Amino acid sequence: MSDDAGVPLVPPAQPPGPLEPWPDAVRWQSISSDLIWVELLRLSAVVAVVSAGIGIGWALSGTWPFGAALGAMLLFAVWRSVTIVRAVRAWGYAEREDDLLVRHGLLVRRLSIVPYSRMQFVDVSAGPLERAFDLATVQLHTAAAASDARVPGLRPAEASRLRDRLTALGEDRAEGL
Repeated sequence: MSDDAGVPLVPPAQPPGPLEPWPDAVRWQSISSDLIWVELLRLSAVVAVVSAGIGIGWALSGTWPFGAALGAMLLFAVWRSVTIVRAVRAWGYAEREDDLLVRHGLLVRRLSIVPYSRMQFVDVSAGPLERAFDLATVQLHTAAAASDARVPGLRPAEASRLRDRLTALGEDRAEGL
């Protein structure tokens, strides 16, 4: 199609719908891939304990259901390992002028939009495994408990920078209310 002057008509760009939660206009920051190792170590600890329990039950009873359960546990561990890698790569965050976007999820994608003016406080935490891999998690708290968002797998310097920036922006935006 073209107009009267012969210039091709371009259809207007459609705004992203509610089912397209990853806006292209946003500059997404990824989290550290070291979080994959943290999550795999957590998984391996749980699988080792459960497998040891199943193995002891199988050794004491000698019945086949314990062997089937052990096989199922190992299949679950392989499946979960693959999903951990993909899930960590799906995490991202973006700082905009008035809010912070946090995305994650594979099958069910989730996009949390936290306005700076609604933040009550910001936590930075790091458990033993995270500290071993030099990682931290930034947790945002708002008045609505369901709207709390977190950004895991950040380097401590980035977590501190993000905490300080979010706190400053939250205070600035709250003053205008």
